[in-house]
Amino acid sequence: MKICVVGTGYVGLVTGTCFAEKGNEVCCVDIDKSRIESLRQGIVPIFEPGLSELVRKNCSNGNLSFFTDIKDGLDDAQLCFIAVGTPPANDGSADLAQVLAAVDNIGTNIKHSCFIVVKSTVPVGTGTLLCKRIRAHMHRRGLDNINFEILSNPEFLKEGMAIEDCLNPDRVVVGACSDEARAIMLELYRPFVSEEKILFMDPASAEITKYAANAMLAARISFMNEIALLCDKIGADVVSVKEGIASDRRIGPYFLNAGCGYGGSCFPKDVQALCHIGESQGLDMMMASAIDKVNRKQKELLHIMIRERFNDNLEGLNIAVMGLAFKPYTDDMREAPSIPLIRGLMDCGASVSAFDPIAVPQAMDILPKDVRYAESVEKLLEGADCAVIVTEWPEFKKLNWESISSRMKQK
Repeated sequence: MKICVVGTGYVGLVTGTCFAEKGNEVCCVDIDKSRIESLRQGIVPIFEPGLSELVRKNCSNGNLSFFTDIKDGLDDAQLCFIAVGTPPANDGSADLAQVLAAVDNIGTNIKHSCFIVVKSTVPVGTGTLLCKRIRAHMHRRGLDNINFEILSNPEFLKEGMAIEDCLNPDRVVVGACSDEARAIMLELYRPFVSEEKILFMDPASAEITKYAANAMLAARISFMNEIALLCDKIGADVVSVKEGIASDRRIGPYFLNAGCGYGGSCFPKDVQALCHIGESQGLDMMMASAIDKVNRKQKELLHIMIRERFNDNLEGLNIAVMGLAFKPYTDDMREAPSIPLIRGLMDCGASVSAFDPIAVPQAMDILPKDVRYAESVEKLLEGADCAVIVTEWPEFKKLNWESISSRMKQK
C-alpha cells in the first residue's frame, strides 16, 4: 500500500516508520527542510528507543522516503495521514493552524481519489470542517469528480515505548463513514493487530475517544498524587496504598505512581482541550478541570517541600536535580515538572545543578542559563545540600545511597 504521512514530528515519524516496517511504501513529508535532510541521512531528531534503527533500515530497503514537497508524497497514495502538531492555544483549545495548513496543501495538490486520515489530536467536528475545506479546493480546481473521505485514526503512543505501541497496539480506533474506508483501514492494520481489536466508529466518536483516554489516565495520576498528600499528613505509605488498590482487578496497576505531576505533549494539553470542548457546549467539565488543577498544584509541591526543609531559606544552597525529561526513556521537556521546580528554586536564591541521561541538550534551551549540568550522578551530588529525584530513570533506582550520599554536603 502506498501511504503519505504529512508531518515528521513524534507521531508522524513513528507512525510512518512502522507502516514501512510492515511492508508499505511510505513517503513522509515536512516543510522543515533541515529535518528532512537529516532524516534522509538517517539522523533522527527525536530520542525514541529503536526508532533510529528502523528509520535507517526502511530507508535502505526503499520502504521509507522523505520529501519537502507534498506532491512527491501524494503521487498515487491510497492513504494520506495528517500527523502535525495541535498545540494549546491561549484559551486552552487546540490550535488547528498546522492541520488546516496541511489540508490546504493536500487540497491544492491532490489529483486522484484518496482517503485522508487525521492522526493529529483534534476537537470533535474537525473532520467535518476539513471535509468542507477540501471540497472547496476541489471545486475551485474543477475536480468535483474526485472522491475522498476524511477519517479519524487517533494515536495512543507512549513516549519511550512508541515503537512497541505502534507495532503491537492494544487497539486501533478508526472513525469512518463508508464501507470502502473501513475496508482499506482493515487491510492496513491487519498485520499489526487482530481484527477484533480494530474498533470502527463514527469520526466524532473517534475524535473524542483520544481526549477521553488521556483524561482518564491523567485522572488516575492526579488522584494518586492527592492520595499521596493525604498519606504524608496521616503517616501512611502511599506505595503500600497503591499496591492495595492496584490488586483490585477493576482498577489494575497502571498510572498509579505518585510523583511530581504529569507532563509531556499529550496529557496537559488534551485535558485542557477537553475542558474547552465541554465549555463550548455549555458544560461545566468539573472532573477534567479538577484533574488539571491537581496536576498544576503537584508541580509546586517539591519546591514547597524543599523550602520547608530549609526553613524557607534557600539562599546559597546547591540543589542537585536528578532527571529533567517529563518521563524516562525520552528527551521530551514539554510541560516537564523539572521546569517550574528549577525556576522556583533559583528565584529563591538557590543554585541548581542537574543531570539527565538524555534530555540535557533540550533542557539547555528551556531552563535558566545559570543551571549547571553534570556528566554523571556522582559528579552532580558533589557538595550538594539537597538531591531531588524528578524523573524515574532506572539508573536512579539502582544507586547505592549509603555510598553516594557521602559526596553530598548535607545528606
